[in-house]
Amino acid sequence: QVQLVESGGGLVQAEGSLRLSCVVSGRTLSSPAMVWFRQAPGKEREFVATISGSGVTTYYADSVKGRFTISRDNAKNTVYLQMNSLKPEDTAVYYCAAREGIRAYTDISRYAYWGQGTQVTVSS
Repeated sequence: QVQLVESGGGLVQAEGSLRLSCVVSGRTLSSPAMVWFRQAPGKEREFVATISGSGVTTYYADSVKGRFTISRDNAKNTVYLQMNSLKPEDTAVYYCAAREGIRAYTDISRYAYWGQGTQVTVSS
């Protein structure tokens, strides 16, 4: 069984920064592609950023491009999301997910393993 645990969420003022972490444990996945999604109240879960198993390839949603950075440390089985210049519209529960395979996708259906989420609240 694969477990993902997110951390690092919290309350921050607009223009502030947060760094989310997601640790993968349990059954070993071989360099899985990882993704961050988010879900705001009353809205569908939306793609934020993804990174390939090697860490070479990344994709970002247009709404976060230039402000968020996804990275990974395979030795620690951890993926990060550095969020800068946060806006109130970034408020959501942020979920990380993993897939068996190194190729990164923006499609939510490609990811089989999910964490429980961490709340990010940005005040104006």
